Amino acid sequence: MSKEYLSKILQRSADASRGLVMDMIAAAKSGHLGTALGLAEIGAALWGNLLHYHPTEPRWLQRDRLVLSAGHASAWLYAWLHLAGFDVTLGDLRSFRQKDSKTPGHPEFGLTPGVECSTGPLGQGIGNAVGLAVSAKKMAAEFDTSSCGIFDHKVVCICGDGCMQEGVSSEACSLAGLWELSNLILIYDANGVTLDGPLGHSQNEDVIKRFEAYGFEVQEIDGHNISAIIRVYHQAAQSTRKPQLIVAHTTIGCGIAAIEGSSKAHGESGIAYAGELRPQLGLQKDEFSVPQAVGDFFKKHRQRQMEIYDQWQIRFEAWERDFPERAKALKILVSRKKSPIPLDMKDMLPMACEATRNASARVLQYVAKEDDSLIAGSADLFSSCKNRIEGSEDFSAQNPLGRNLSFGVREHAMGSILNGIAYDGFFRPIGSTFLVFSDYMRPAIRMAAMAHLPVIYIFTHDSVLVGQDGPTHQPVEQLASLRCIPNLDVLRPADTEETMGAWRAALERRDGPTALILSRQDLPLLESIPDRLRRQGVRQGAYVAKRESTNLREIILASGSELQHALEVGKQHADLRVVSMPCMERFERLTREEKEKILPPSCRRRIALEAACAQPWYRYVGPEGQVLSVDTFGFSASADELQKHFGLTATHLEDILQKNHLEVL
Repeated sequence: MSKEYLSKILQRSADASRGLVMDMIAAAKSGHLGTALGLAEIGAALWGNLLHYHPTEPRWLQRDRLVLSAGHASAWLYAWLHLAGFDVTLGDLRSFRQKDSKTPGHPEFGLTPGVECSTGPLGQGIGNAVGLAVSAKKMAAEFDTSSCGIFDHKVVCICGDGCMQEGVSSEACSLAGLWELSNLILIYDANGVTLDGPLGHSQNEDVIKRFEAYGFEVQEIDGHNISAIIRVYHQAAQSTRKPQLIVAHTTIGCGIAAIEGSSKAHGESGIAYAGELRPQLGLQKDEFSVPQAVGDFFKKHRQRQMEIYDQWQIRFEAWERDFPERAKALKILVSRKKSPIPLDMKDMLPMACEATRNASARVLQYVAKEDDSLIAGSADLFSSCKNRIEGSEDFSAQNPLGRNLSFGVREHAMGSILNGIAYDGFFRPIGSTFLVFSDYMRPAIRMAAMAHLPVIYIFTHDSVLVGQDGPTHQPVEQLASLRCIPNLDVLRPADTEETMGAWRAALERRDGPTALILSRQDLPLLESIPDRLRRQGVRQGAYVAKRESTNLREIILASGSELQHALEVGKQHADLRVVSMPCMERFERLTREEKEKILPPSCRRRIALEAACAQPWYRYVGPEGQVLSVDTFGFSASADELQKHFGLTATHLEDILQKNHLEVL
């Protein structure tokens, strides 16, 4: 195939993609037209020449990963997935942004073949791409040999001005440069326009110098020149030391004179002028049609992709024969099946008094020996959150086998990079920071929950009882806030045994993230509850920690450090039940019958006790119940003083019980 023909057919393909994009947005009467039109030539170069992919096996191990960080341009991605032969039909394109379609408003992982990450919130995709690149570096270090490389794919991320402005991109790219992720190629769609107007209204920095300072190699091109795109991409792909940034200067809304180059092109308003563009592009009047020449070209291109796939398969099979132990380990990673962690954890003896962050550290060391797919990261708090994997070094350019990721004080990047690692599906990522700083990474946690990613978060310093650091470091609303995120399990264990159960629950879960909420202060071992009940009870979300011995009069519910006080009071009352509820989300997944065995509807007198915002507990105590909680910011004082001030003591709980009893009499 001559360069001249390739250039012409790819330009024809770019124009065909523009037609499909306009048709999708016109049919939906909704969508983001401008960026999708401006990226047409970049799409043609990538999908028609540069990327390695297998349309009928979209999760092929050696595929290049393409992340559309500028997820509002989803119509662009769907058009190219269709042309490339993925299971995205013209019917799917017609259903763009409609209920139950494979082509939602922003790309969603697991819904559309060929979509690597759920993107839309700007900048998240850049962090995801960094995580995918980390995963690829680790896989190559684990499994490639000097005689045979089976993991040398690229991670390509399409980002725009908005992605670059979001702080998460700066955090993530700083790490990409530090870690020398040479397999990462960012293509920056530099069209100089944001939703509110020209980019110059909100930015005057030199992006090229910024990225060079991070440690990137940077090249600039005309983003509408297909030959230049291909040439520069090949140069970027040869890098062995630095991540790459390709600054592609494009025109937003390219081709529609009434809107191109302006913020008016961002949304669907330009569709009113689309009819004028179709004949200029040589497109048929029929909507949702692909020129014969373009269809024929991509049919042949798919055959070339299959040949590349077959050649890799031959190489892979030879590698399997030569390195059977590595092949076995890879199959385990790919299947995501690991031996279950024993519930008894016989080698881990509980301590009489221990902070749950310390108990968690001991559990992690136990399970990390059993499961080498676990990798741990922290936002400069390994020493406080206690989640460094012992016996392993930090991940770095010189040591990609390291199982610890030092993110520095970059919670948001940590969250999005953990998601990228989880999207790749080989390693199980763990990230840690103080609970109060979970707010910095909340957007990434939300995306993990939405995409059903099995990320594990360790949030320590779990309440105002962290004490003298004061209200800036004392979480109040964070527990309730995390519990509001759908599909996120939030577990707050009360002692070492419950911490073991919490870890078991987190490791067993594969359909979403789990947050472990852990104490800094020591908590007593709750020996009045059988150890197996504590471990198993956490996994179901709630359990009866102390059962009444006479007619049930009242129920006390508690989690974490407050369970000890509920149990102390419970000992004095034969008609009182104490329920430990470390995870509301797991409790809600029980059947109605299972829930009513723990919280009988007939007993409406209930008190909840937790050193956090009261709101979530009203679901369980009802209008006749009470919540002893913390609903104001704390202050700098000792844990004991704070506990007394907020009434988080057995004495205060007993006073309330006595008052309630007198009111009934």
